[in-house]
Amino acid sequence: MDRSWMNARRIFEEYEKGVSMFLQYVKENAKSVNETYFCPYVCCVNQIRQDLGNLHDHLFMFGVMRTYTVWTWHGEVLDQSTMSRGTNYVDECMSDHLEDMIRDVGEDNFGRANLYDSLINDSEQPLYPDCLNFTRLSATLKLFSLKTRNGWTEKSFTELLELLKEMLPENNTLPIRNYEAKFFLCPMGLEYQKIHVCPNDCVLYIKEFASLKYCPTCELSRFKKKSDRNTADEGNDGALAKVMWYFPIIPRFKRMFSVKEDAKNLKWHVVGRKCGNLLQHSANSPQWKKIDETFPEFGADPRNLRLALATDGMNPYGNLSSKHNSWPIMLMIYNLSPLLCMKRKYVMLSMMISGPKQPNNDIDVYLKPLIDDLQLLWE
Repeated sequence: MDRSWMNARRIFEEYEKGVSMFLQYVKENAKSVNETYFCPYVCCVNQIRQDLGNLHDHLFMFGVMRTYTVWTWHGEVLDQSTMSRGTNYVDECMSDHLEDMIRDVGEDNFGRANLYDSLINDSEQPLYPDCLNFTRLSATLKLFSLKTRNGWTEKSFTELLELLKEMLPENNTLPIRNYEAKFFLCPMGLEYQKIHVCPNDCVLYIKEFASLKYCPTCELSRFKKKSDRNTADEGNDGALAKVMWYFPIIPRFKRMFSVKEDAKNLKWHVVGRKCGNLLQHSANSPQWKKIDETFPEFGADPRNLRLALATDGMNPYGNLSSKHNSWPIMLMIYNLSPLLCMKRKYVMLSMMISGPKQPNNDIDVYLKPLIDDLQLLWE
């Protein structure tokens, strides 16, 4: 049966005829539950049942999964040629998009951590022996997607994994705990640096201060149990008095430029912006033009980044504690169009300053790692 219509645009007659043919096929071959069928709409992904009317509306309004070329959820029986494809068929239907993941992270990073081969193996390893519909990677992705969409707690998700582990055949490869699933799906993680801070916001214990146990300015200990130099125990045991977390920006910028679409978007302020007399973007402002005039080499390359920094205190405990506040420091990229520069995808968390007190005017002390990276990029 011809399935080329799945790649056609929804406004074309070819797509309309294809949907009608598909619905007729579903009606004749698929098993219904109260006259509902699995929906191959790109968000339902054959996990939610709809009646034929809603099925028709979803396919026309939102489109069909283009990778769903073998209609196993709607009564099609796998022939020998399809079964011989083994796990390659699973990759196509479940759409793990491993290549996209590698592209976004960068093959160099995978190579250093020996993670590329691990992900390849997980994407090819069946969930259990002779399983054709799921690999270890695809099953974990689907379950974690359900957890995220429905707001399941880590405890409930762990209990679900334990139950599924018992229900599946022996020698299945499903993770058994939430931590294992999270570690399995996030091998690269987000690089960060945990930095010790003086309780009075005098210094960060990095570089020349990294080995100090007491603040060179106020002489307070970097540990809660060591209040002054006269303390009998001179060890460095005990909880840290104050910490901050810095998320290096240079590797993240490298990843953005390694993605073709993001690299194109980062040049929008030159390539895509319509010049005029109206202040529609920061690039129209006199400050932007002044920077280009002062640093002509910087302004000549549209790939050079224009960043904005913003911060504000927040209470991570909601209404349970009104005294504690933490301070995230965000970076916005003004190279992007107004539609994108404030999107969550492009707003970067560069550091998190722990509470319970706000940094006040001493916030410049905390910005040192970020400024160092920005100076390195400038050079």
